[in-house]
Amino acid sequence: MTDSNDSPGVIVLPPLVALATVVVGAAMSWAAPTFVLRVLMSFELRVVFGLLLAAGGVALAVAAVRTFHRAGTNVNPSQPALALATDGVYTHIRNPMYVGLGLLVGGIGIGFASDWTLVLLLPAALVIHYGVVLREEAYLVRKFGDAYRRYQAAVPRYGWPV
Repeated sequence: MTDSNDSPGVIVLPPLVALATVVVGAAMSWAAPTFVLRVLMSFELRVVFGLLLAAGGVALAVAAVRTFHRAGTNVNPSQPALALATDGVYTHIRNPMYVGLGLLVGGIGIGFASDWTLVLLLPAALVIHYGVVLREEAYLVRKFGDAYRRYQAAVPRYGWPV
């Protein structure tokens, strides 16, 4: 594979999608407030549940980044993959960084009672799935061939079987 083609060609960096989701969700919650979470959950329950989700998301993403560092590959999805990361958290889930980001954003949305942030998680997830994950997978198949195909067959994309 030539250097100019040695990239998954992702359309956006996933942390920017997460940040945009939180910022736009907060702005929408301010401009057009909804009260679903406030009605369904007490303040204390929202904070505890939000913190647990956010902490779980951060822990998952940090474990994934550490596994990438141990494998000697790039974390930034716009840079070339130098090796497959298939151990650690990657034995259970192929995209723990993206699931971790989703949990973090969901935890923030719940903790701050931002119904709009939770609503925006769906389009954010679709952007990451179609604009990042599927492009990365096609790239990894081109770069690593059968080794990546075997990994795909053995480990679910988002942690649950399809």
